[in-house]
Amino acid sequence: MADETAFRLPPGARVEAVIKAAADAEIMPRYRRLSAEDISEKSGPHDLVTVADRRAEEYLTRELTSLVPGSVVVGEEAVAADPGVYGALDGDAPVWIVDPVDGTRVFISGAPGFCTLVSLARYGEVLASWTYAPVTGSMAVAVRGRGAHLDGRPLRPGPPEAGRPLRMAMSHPDFTSDEQKRALLGLDRSGAVTRGSGSAGLDYLAVATGELDAVAYNWEYAWDHAAGLLLVTEAGGAHLTLSGEPYRITGGNALPFTAARTEATARHVRRLLLNG
Repeated sequence: MADETAFRLPPGARVEAVIKAAADAEIMPRYRRLSAEDISEKSGPHDLVTVADRRAEEYLTRELTSLVPGSVVVGEEAVAADPGVYGALDGDAPVWIVDPVDGTRVFISGAPGFCTLVSLARYGEVLASWTYAPVTGSMAVAVRGRGAHLDGRPLRPGPPEAGRPLRMAMSHPDFTSDEQKRALLGLDRSGAVTRGSGSAGLDYLAVATGELDAVAYNWEYAWDHAAGLLLVTEAGGAHLTLSGEPYRITGGNALPFTAARTEATARHVRRLLLNG
C-alpha cells in the first residue's frame, strides 16, 4: 500500500490557495450570470457542462501540476474530451483528481449547493483531499492518517443517534438501472429519510460533520467520490460496495456503494441495499 511518504506532499496551504484562486477567477464571476451560450450538453440533457467547469479545470490543471513535479490530472472535463485520460489512475505518476464544479446543475440553477473537489492520489490510494464551497468559503481538508478538518476544526461525528431513522442522500432514481432501483428501494423500505444528491462532495461533507448518516451512489467516477471518501474515512467513517469491499478509485466496483459516518452504519446500509 502506498502512503504519503512515497513522495513529498505539497504544502496544504498552497493547494488551498490554488483552489480558491481558481474559484475566484473562473467560477464565482459566472455564478448566477451564465448565458445560454455558456451551457452545453455532454452525453445528454442531464449531463451539462458550463464554461466555468472548463475554465476552472484548465486553471487547476496548470497550477496543481506545478506543485508536484511529474504529476498528472484526471479531471471530469478532460476525461469527457478523451476517456483515455482516466487510465492515469492506474499509472505510477501522482494524480490530481479534479471536479471543478461538483453539482453543475445546482450551479446553473443559481443555488449555492455546489463545490470544487480536488484529491491527490498515487497507486490507487487517495492521500489528501480538498472540498471547497465557493459560496460560503468553507474548506474541508483530509490527509490520510492525519484526520479530517473543516475550516481548521477537527471532524469526528461519531455514530448516529440510536432509534432515529437514518438520514441519507442517494442517487436520483431517474439515473439508475432497474437492478439498482431495487437496491435503493431497500433504503426507503427501511424507513430511512432519503433525498436526491445534488453535489456528492457536499453530501460527503455532511456525513463527515454528522448532518447526514450515510450516502448511497450508483456511479463510480473518481472525481465525484475520491475527495469525499477520504474525508469521511478520516472523520471515522467507512465505505463499502455491494461486494463488501471498499470503493476503489480505479473502478470495477460492485454498485451501488455506501459511505457512512461509522463502519457499523456502512455495514447496515449495505445490508439494506442487498435486501432491496
